[in-house]
Amino acid sequence: MGSGPAPLSGAARMTVIVILGLIAVAVAAGLAVLWPSSADHPIPMQFRSADGGPIRTVNGTVITQTRAACQNQLVGVAIDADSIPVTSTADGPCIDSTVRLDTGDDAGKLVLIQVPTNKAQSGTGPDTPKPNPATADEPQPGQPTLRIDDSIRLSASPGYDGTSRYNFYDFARGRSILVWAILFVLAIVLVAAWRGLRSVIGLAFAFAVLGVFTLPAILAGNSPVAVAVVSSALILFVVLYLAHGISMRTSSALLGTLVSLGLAGLLSWLAIKTTSITGLSGDQTMSIQLYQGTISVSGLLLAGFIIGTLGVLNDVTITQASAAFELAGAGEHSRIATFRAAMRIGRDHIASTVYTLVFAYAGSALPLLLLFSVASQPFGSLLTTDQVAIELVRAFVGGIAIALSVPLTTAIAVALVRLPAATPAGTDRMAGTPYSSTASHQSE
Repeated sequence: MGSGPAPLSGAARMTVIVILGLIAVAVAAGLAVLWPSSADHPIPMQFRSADGGPIRTVNGTVITQTRAACQNQLVGVAIDADSIPVTSTADGPCIDSTVRLDTGDDAGKLVLIQVPTNKAQSGTGPDTPKPNPATADEPQPGQPTLRIDDSIRLSASPGYDGTSRYNFYDFARGRSILVWAILFVLAIVLVAAWRGLRSVIGLAFAFAVLGVFTLPAILAGNSPVAVAVVSSALILFVVLYLAHGISMRTSSALLGTLVSLGLAGLLSWLAIKTTSITGLSGDQTMSIQLYQGTISVSGLLLAGFIIGTLGVLNDVTITQASAAFELAGAGEHSRIATFRAAMRIGRDHIASTVYTLVFAYAGSALPLLLLFSVASQPFGSLLTTDQVAIELVRAFVGGIAIALSVPLTTAIAVALVRLPAATPAGTDRMAGTPYSSTASHQSE
């Protein structure tokens, strides 16, 4: 790593181009081998309607509400009238909501949706539980809190007489999600301009890869790990070059990310094996096992680890590559000095990113931690349960991968930079060397 415009740069550039070319060919081959067939998959039980087909949903709007007795015979029946006859009771144990159907075959008709409150669980016997007076009038756990003008989705299932019966399915969030998506795009584009827009396009491409290739390929019976590796590499190739442009700076970050991703995969496999975590504690994993027992749960867990490290590794590596190129363009006259200066930036980045990583996983597991906090079990044993251990190991592996990616990417970037000519002794480096042309070479 001598000073001056050493020939290392040219050889390193050709090496990086060849390596990335070989990886790109391997990714293309992986796509061809793992590409899922167009075979139909059976619908999981929790997503089937009463007739065995997919759940049909319609949109509706809550127009009136009242308190009434439970078990009204009109619940779920579409009625073509101006109102639904309901006997209101001031302290009724159920909340009756009249919903106007906005879509579907019965659009314009009214449907009664009944939500039981905590008061409906109480009885008159000495051994029956009494609800908390503060929450007696609130919907039971798991029941929706509906208000007038709420937009909701209702599931439609065939009744015994052939007509559809409607039940609450979910809130209709399409419009609000679209508003937040537009605000997200505007914020990114206004601050980051065209580069921000390209990053948003890259994000859309990443979700398209997950939906079109990753999920169908795993459902088709392919190795979840192989699918995750190919998907991650494909996403990185497109997203990095799209957001940051085709340059040696981006190529160094891409190669550093790909190598770090491979290390993260190896570390994830080793961590899963040594900690004996299974992933079977999650309800979703159990549902997958019941739905299609051929999918490897451990492989699915490892694939999730690999894909989960994509974003944070991308953040760290592109920062390190940019730091190395900017430092060289600002006048660092040796590769060793450039490496050391970039590593000082990288150490600060590691410290902040590890906090981000751990707190993100802790936030996602917060409901679980709340339940465990009242489980009357030793804190140490709670941390080693399968559900918590998965999040801990995920954070540990991600942190190690981040720490290793910083010197690795920095070394690759430093090997690629074009250093300015050495300044004669006694000359003011900033005044005596025109760096404008040198800086322009750093993005090549």
